[in-house]
Amino acid sequence: MSVTRDAVLACLKTLNDPVSGKDIVELGLVKALTVDDGAVRFVLEVNPSHADAYAKLRDEADAAVKALEGVASVSAVLTAHSKQAPPPDLKLGRKSEPAGPEKIPGVDRIIAIASGKGGVGKSTVAANLACALAAEGRRVGMLDADVYGPSQPRMLGVSGRPASPDGKTILPMRNFGVTMMSIGLMTNDDQAVVWRGPMLMGALQQMMMQVQWGALDVLIVDLPPGTGDVQMTLAQKAHVDGAIIVSTPQDVALLDARKGIDMFNQLKTPILGMIENMSTHICSNCGHEEHVFGHGGVAAEAEKLGVPLLAEIPLHLDIRVAADGGAPIVVSKPDSTQAEGFRKVAKALIAGGHA
Repeated sequence: MSVTRDAVLACLKTLNDPVSGKDIVELGLVKALTVDDGAVRFVLEVNPSHADAYAKLRDEADAAVKALEGVASVSAVLTAHSKQAPPPDLKLGRKSEPAGPEKIPGVDRIIAIASGKGGVGKSTVAANLACALAAEGRRVGMLDADVYGPSQPRMLGVSGRPASPDGKTILPMRNFGVTMMSIGLMTNDDQAVVWRGPMLMGALQQMMMQVQWGALDVLIVDLPPGTGDVQMTLAQKAHVDGAIIVSTPQDVALLDARKGIDMFNQLKTPILGMIENMSTHICSNCGHEEHVFGHGGVAAEAEKLGVPLLAEIPLHLDIRVAADGGAPIVVSKPDSTQAEGFRKVAKALIAGGHA
């Protein structure tokens, strides 16, 4: 038996506003409540000056509704739009575009995960890093900006179509403590996105500025490979606090990684560090270690650039299986050796004040 809307409202009425002490339903904090076949979604709209105090309330509301009989999933989003900064409309091609980079409402920091070429595991790194930061207690968002090849819905185990309750804003999805938005949630799995540059840039701006991200410590942006429209649009329209470059150690991958680094330098985006992915392979049968793609190339490049080598991630079947199964390795096997590198990067970013 599926839960009813009235049952969810009755549950939320038992929670009190941390500022006034009154119940959150009476105060009108609960917005856009939908109940669809056991899937419950709602927004807590709060005063931005008290956003931090409401993070715990969101978690309490999430847990309380999950405990109701008949609830299959819960998506509770915290928003903090002020009267001076209302949610933007969904109309593409607005007459007045911002002159320069602007802050995404509610988002403290933005970290771009980039690579010069495809196939180096950038999206796998992004998904695991987002979950590792969430496990460290950070409020994390994931923007899947790889419009032509969105993979984050699969990797983060998210399905369904995001709602737009007022026709002006989009409600993101949430799993493993990560609030996520992807064009892959708007299309079928086998449907190609055949867009020219202006449409692509318009979609990216929508996903940045018209999604109710809520109060986030950090937004991870999974960029497509290369140095094209998406990278330029992100750097020109939003304040990006830094980029992490993912590469395999082979020379061909490093050639393209250098181009990505040069692009971020031209866009005046700081490079926070590099990650060597598929660094080494250890045979599960005999324990022999083999550097399939070479070794040390990324470390040498990082030293040359004067940026840190954040981690060397092994080539391991468990990492691939976890990503394909919709639960990244830091979630499915958080204490494993394979997850250790991602946890290390998350802790380094927090310690450095980047997340």
